[in-house]
Amino acid sequence: MIDSVRHRNDPSVQADLNWERHGVDLPAGLELQWLGTAGFRLAYGGTTIVIDPYLSRAPLGDLALNSVLRSDAARVDRLIPHADAVLVGHSHFDHAVDVPHLAAVHGCPVYGSASVHHLLGLFGLAERSVVVEPRRRYEVGPFTISFTPSLHSKLLAGLKVPSDGELTCDSLDDLGGRQYRCGQVWGITIEVAGITLYHQGSADLADDEVTTGDVDVLLCGIAGRMWSPNFTRRMITAFDPSLIVAHHHDDFFRPVDSKMGYSFNVNLGGFVEEVAAVDPNLPVRLLQPLQTVTGSTA
Repeated sequence: MIDSVRHRNDPSVQADLNWERHGVDLPAGLELQWLGTAGFRLAYGGTTIVIDPYLSRAPLGDLALNSVLRSDAARVDRLIPHADAVLVGHSHFDHAVDVPHLAAVHGCPVYGSASVHHLLGLFGLAERSVVVEPRRRYEVGPFTISFTPSLHSKLLAGLKVPSDGELTCDSLDDLGGRQYRCGQVWGITIEVAGITLYHQGSADLADDEVTTGDVDVLLCGIAGRMWSPNFTRRMITAFDPSLIVAHHHDDFFRPVDSKMGYSFNVNLGGFVEEVAAVDPNLPVRLLQPLQTVTGSTA
């Protein structure tokens, strides 16, 4: 695997390791869609759950000016026509901006931190919020979901988590990107159709908190991993995954349905090499933004 990606650019690695090219070994009928950034949609048995959706994609200038961020309702409705639950790993803007709109349109519960609860309250949707408890099991149709305390990578030169602390903004008119503070970070375990998936939305983890091993599919956010020592080795050791799907390596300042760009210095090929250095037999798979794979394994 190392030879196939060494010195390759990000787009070629993205194409080489596309999941469809290598066979999709998922239970029959299970759909998994990458929504870009750390976002995913899973559907099975008539139930749909959405994780960390960010489809509205504010341009970089809006973030620089700390403009109020608003959900692009038409785009979100077009790309996520149904949701039975929304799961939120932390409350930065690129994980949470579209959450209130989905809760309002679909009347669905939102599982997340106290900061996510506060965010929903600003939109008059506090009753949709479920402030999760560590490792408690929540049932959503055929899905069983639990939350593990986790950490966000220290993206600010390895010294500090950006927009750290709790989301406390008290007015929608002031809700710019910097007001979407991180809040408690959660890793999310999802059990469905006899397999276990684990969603890690940021490139760090609280090693001592992890109790989920033998994961079938590790949805591994990789942006900022350079600031988390031995991140890739720690993830593989903690979760012993059968397959890794890398995410959060795209440029989320571009529209999600435009040509894919890449986060600054993400080094996608380097991540594949890091995985191979720990376990050369562990496959890494990739999806294009909005691409869906569907299981056919009985």
